[in-house]
Amino acid sequence: MSHGATLGTAILLFTGTIRLPAQVELVPPVRATRGLQLRWTDPGTNHVYTLQARDRLRGGLWLLPSTPEDWPIASPSWTDPDLHAPARFYRVLALPPVQRGHLLEATYRTNFSTFQIALLLALAGVNLVPAHAVQVYKLEYETIGPWGEPTHASAAFVLPNGPGPWPLLSYQHGTILRTNDAPSATDVTGELGIGVVFASQGYATVLPDYLGLGDSPGLHPYHHARSEATACLDALRAARSWCARLGVPLNGQVFLAGYSQGGHATMALAREIERFHLGEFDLTASAPMAGAYDLSGATADDFLTGRPQPNPYYFAYLLAAYQSVYHLTNSLADLLAPPYNTLLPPLFHGHVSGGSINALMPSNPLLILQPAVLEAFRNERDHPLRQALKENDVHRWRPTRPMRLYHCSGDTDVTIANAQSALASFHQQGATHVQLVEPLPGGTHATCAYPSLLQALQWFETLRR
Repeated sequence: MSHGATLGTAILLFTGTIRLPAQVELVPPVRATRGLQLRWTDPGTNHVYTLQARDRLRGGLWLLPSTPEDWPIASPSWTDPDLHAPARFYRVLALPPVQRGHLLEATYRTNFSTFQIALLLALAGVNLVPAHAVQVYKLEYETIGPWGEPTHASAAFVLPNGPGPWPLLSYQHGTILRTNDAPSATDVTGELGIGVVFASQGYATVLPDYLGLGDSPGLHPYHHARSEATACLDALRAARSWCARLGVPLNGQVFLAGYSQGGHATMALAREIERFHLGEFDLTASAPMAGAYDLSGATADDFLTGRPQPNPYYFAYLLAAYQSVYHLTNSLADLLAPPYNTLLPPLFHGHVSGGSINALMPSNPLLILQPAVLEAFRNERDHPLRQALKENDVHRWRPTRPMRLYHCSGDTDVTIANAQSALASFHQQGATHVQLVEPLPGGTHATCAYPSLLQALQWFETLRR
């Protein structure tokens, strides 16, 4: 339905991988004090609901409208606060409820002594002394997919040895294509090592694998902000549950950090906590690092220059993920020019490395697009890919908790314009406690990582109880 018309639509009930028709119908909207009140029929069984909206009857993307409440929605009604939209169409997905963050299984993996951690730090050239030995676990837990459907995910969890109490820290990892490169599946030479170092400093550190990586099914929804946030939030819940079972005390503080894609995920998670869950998690501070926060602006503008990219597979990965989530067109191949329309689609199944995909791509990733698709993307403000990018921008909100953005000006993988755009947006909205720090002047995406992590840790130490 739009603000002035009723739209008849088929509503689907998601039950695992099976879709069955559910008797859910939207009823005519009613203008209320707080906005346009939408209601729909309750099928009479145990459901929650995800509402989607778009601004045209045919074409355009179904997107999650902005809402002041967490989702999926528990009751069969919702109020759209935007009464000034010229037209908007809605549909409702009826879904089985999920016990989000419910711990399904915890598996002990290994432990590291302070001597082993000190050796790891020395080999990495990091001047830091470990204060605690650590234990590493793998957690599997319930969560939701991009539209609120039930799924499960995994995470690594690294606990310091000692009496505690410890603050919780969630570290969001960078871009991963292969499922077995996720933190819960790797050894200390991967990003799990960062969790080991944080834990050695006295932080109970959870490292979410994200959806579609580790033991989570399906294609990873790369740079999909809401599912990054919900998967990470539910990993924090699972980690807290495991601490309670082990009798490990926590001090109530929560810190967030992440690099590259993890910077984007960290900002998405901070937004999710501040909007919906501050009563559950005391967010002390967050440190997004080198993230593509302004996907529809700074990141898209950078790609559209046509300059050679250090990792052109990022762009192909994004296309594959957004096609999977949003159905930009009939298939990923329909977006791609020969020979990429046959070469690339089979590679995003979780077993091929980014380097292998880079070897098949031009350094200017725009060349993988069909010319007509590229022309439309350049010139149409409401192009489906632009809509998807805008929905996954993570800088259009007002943080109330301390945040430091770490980014280096020599980064050509994710340009510092993303952090500058985020900082300007936050300051414009009155969040003056957000800062941008360049930890290594002129540093690249690779050389900026360790200085960013160390300076974030030093900052966290000034805030912990």
